[in-house]
Amino acid sequence: MDNQQQIVRRDIMKYGALGLIAAGFTARVDKVAAMQASPSQAGEKSLTAQLRSTGGDSQKLLLPPLTGVNSPPPPATYDMLPRSWNKAAFKKLHDRVAERGCKSVLLRNANNCSYFTGYWFSNTERPQAILMNAGDEAPWYYHPVIDTQLIKSGWYGGGRAYFDFPHATGAFPNEGKVSTGATVDMLEFMLEGMKEKGIEGGKLAIDGELYPSEQAKFAKILPGVEIVNVSDIVRQIRWISTPEELALSHRAYQLNDRAHAFARDYVLAHGTDVTDLEIQLATQLWLLDTLRSGLKLDGGLPNRGVASGGVVMVRCGRTTAYPHPNQPYYQRLGRDMPLQVVIVAKVGGCGGENYRMYQTANASGGFDAHGTKMWEVSQHTCDMQRDLQAAGRRCSEVAAAIHKYQVDQGMADYIYHRPGHGQQSEGHYAPYIALGDHTVLQKNMLFSQEPGLYDPEKGVGYNWSDTIVTGEGAGYRMSRVPYDKQWSFIRI
Repeated sequence: MDNQQQIVRRDIMKYGALGLIAAGFTARVDKVAAMQASPSQAGEKSLTAQLRSTGGDSQKLLLPPLTGVNSPPPPATYDMLPRSWNKAAFKKLHDRVAERGCKSVLLRNANNCSYFTGYWFSNTERPQAILMNAGDEAPWYYHPVIDTQLIKSGWYGGGRAYFDFPHATGAFPNEGKVSTGATVDMLEFMLEGMKEKGIEGGKLAIDGELYPSEQAKFAKILPGVEIVNVSDIVRQIRWISTPEELALSHRAYQLNDRAHAFARDYVLAHGTDVTDLEIQLATQLWLLDTLRSGLKLDGGLPNRGVASGGVVMVRCGRTTAYPHPNQPYYQRLGRDMPLQVVIVAKVGGCGGENYRMYQTANASGGFDAHGTKMWEVSQHTCDMQRDLQAAGRRCSEVAAAIHKYQVDQGMADYIYHRPGHGQQSEGHYAPYIALGDHTVLQKNMLFSQEPGLYDPEKGVGYNWSDTIVTGEGAGYRMSRVPYDKQWSFIRI
């Protein structure tokens, strides 16, 4: 297809369903009266309505669903893990810590609290924690008043609240008690509540180490209680995904894949008329609107549709040549240029990364030889990780094979990081596909797949990602977005 044909094709798409900015949004900005009128009065669609009516053929290129032993469960129909799942997860934790003589568990890491209880909250400087004895029916919470309604409408077994951080002695304006008393020691306040609630047994399992000053306060308020660090047990439980988690991830990745198809169509429609920022914002709105319109939100009640959302980042040109750039992504898309589309979609805290690397053709319709070589090597190492990520292998073995191939292909100067990290709700999680991690892979461990290559001197870089699930004999990818040149080598 020659350049003139490309221009005609792009114009047809641009002034069709995908004309968000050039054909629709700009016109509305210039017509203030029309913006203030209803859609029927204005004769124009809303932004989300235009985005929903995407055209193009990219969705037709998505790969068919996986089948067989190395494939995910069907996509979940639920929005978040059910209470029964949280109860089973906490029982598993209690069973494991019992091997170390503990009957009580204290969780202070925000992500651990959310994982085991289903209570998702904004993690700020305000301390929060969860205590649960083996015999308890529900967790006990240490929390600020600001989150009271979220906690009490969830899996609630009591707790101790402080007004806000920092907390003043006796100060609870929400109860009509306004005071500028002495500043409360927040850890001691929590421990006093735990003492009142009661700790089962003489050992308390916690999900991390204590500072010496913290140890002294534990000993002062909970004398005779031995503190046992069980962070390793917590990690080992969390890094093996259950079928319910994989089903939610599958649902998230179906949306993720459709968002990639939208972004690709948007690029083909608008070509060199748009910046990476515009592609990002249009895709972000499409993704969030599509995702959240499918959630059961019950009119805004708490603990509905929690931990569900998506982030889109798009960069083109020189910024792709840096693994973690600190410069803003703002570049007009051009010919003979690398383009990265990053989408991270999650439903109920499950899901993950999905990056694809594009190469745009030059004015003659060809592709840069150096960039093509980097693209081909990085794409092949993605396949290598998928094929090598089998239960029984060590993380370091997979990393070593990938790095050796990169070096053998003459890419040593462009290697800046490990091939992948463990994937959980917070993103990066142990273990790691890295030379220094000798963890033995177990079935249903999740890892990102990003054996990137970067050449800052020539201004090109390629970093893919996906979630690879450790399987039997090999791993499998959650995404069904292709890794071939038909998808990634485009002419605009």
